Amino acid sequence: MSTIFGPVFSRRFGASLGIDLSSSDKQCNFDCLYCELAPAPAMAYQHTVTPIETIITDLKESLIKHSNIDVITITANGEPTMYPYLDTLVEQIDMIKGAVQTLILSNSACLSDPTVFNTLLKIDQVKLSLDAATPETFKKIDRPAEGIEISTIIESITRFSNVYTGKLFLEILFVKGVNDSDTEVDALNRILDKIHCNRIDIGTIDRPPAYAVQGLSFEALYTIAHHFDPELPIHIVSRTHASATPSMYSDHEILTTLDKRPLSIDDINALFDTESKTRFENLLSHGKITQIERSNIIFFIPTANIHRKRSK
Repeated sequence: MSTIFGPVFSRRFGASLGIDLSSSDKQCNFDCLYCELAPAPAMAYQHTVTPIETIITDLKESLIKHSNIDVITITANGEPTMYPYLDTLVEQIDMIKGAVQTLILSNSACLSDPTVFNTLLKIDQVKLSLDAATPETFKKIDRPAEGIEISTIIESITRFSNVYTGKLFLEILFVKGVNDSDTEVDALNRILDKIHCNRIDIGTIDRPPAYAVQGLSFEALYTIAHHFDPELPIHIVSRTHASATPSMYSDHEILTTLDKRPLSIDDINALFDTESKTRFENLLSHGKITQIERSNIIFFIPTANIHRKRSK
């Protein structure tokens, strides 16, 4: 079985070739409620390790076939930072990737390991998960292996964000009735204010989960987005945009909404009715609204208040 999959296209990261560092079995230090893979006990180490030579051979062949890609995404049927030869692998990928960016998708649990920490500093783009800020909720939603504590993860992410020079993304996945309370969102908000990243993606379950849990509607995610500090670079990631009910917004309401929470075109199409979209276009054409780019995603914001928005 090849260790490479794709290319797949993502609005967030572009055209991607994926590297699966656990292509045979799920090997993860979490057993998340929402995981699209079957339930499996969380483990501290990979039991089956794919040789670097196999991965690099597969990658070279795929790069010849698919030259027009944006990123090489390091992931796994589980957690990629558990791969014991990750540092050497990243160095060898750098030798053959050319102008293509490297990206890793991590649950953040191994970031406290100095070797993993320093390896991720070498990767062009890093996406870290942070589903909860309190110990009780963290253990409930992510079901970590013994010894993994959310306080250590938060400290490691914060420290990493202060020294990393690439593009850093955070992802929060909300599960109905688990980590979507005002108390939990407030706790996350206090943590996120200390983390410097390019974008914070909030989303919910959109594939069959490992356990009997439910996702949130787009409206619920939108409400949660407004609980966060307006200066945070929040982006709603949702396949449920189409199920939202559009509403009428005046010019003032459009500008106020965009000031409190910059919106993407998908958000606008979901939230605004036909007349409101026309008002939005008029405000945009008259310079009242400006586009800003947050690592591949275009957001709209009032021109007068753009100086107030935080960047990494």
